[in-house]
Amino acid sequence: MDTPQTVQALRALAHGHRLAAYRALVQAGPGGMAVGELRDQLDLPPATLTAHLNQLRAAGLVTDEREGRVIRIRADYDRMNGLIGFLTENCCGGKSCMPAVKKKLR
Repeated sequence: MDTPQTVQALRALAHGHRLAAYRALVQAGPGGMAVGELRDQLDLPPATLTAHLNQLRAAGLVTDEREGRVIRIRADYDRMNGLIGFLTENCCGGKSCMPAVKKKLR
């Protein structure tokens, strides 16, 4: 990934509902989830979820596929790993950077 792609991905994830949707899709695994299932899990109106998914699609973080009447949404793991790789590629100048005390992020 390059800097503009990274900024776009981080911008897409910088909203509570989009982050929750993306995390749910990552947790669902390669099979993804039907849009209706994701909507029920997040308790969002259909139009709101569509708008959030469009942001994640535009950033390349999710893909979708029509299966009859169902649209299945999947996290793009290659893109996710590319984002993580970009953020950590120069971590600690090549030295071990394990924190002395691990803190849980909320």
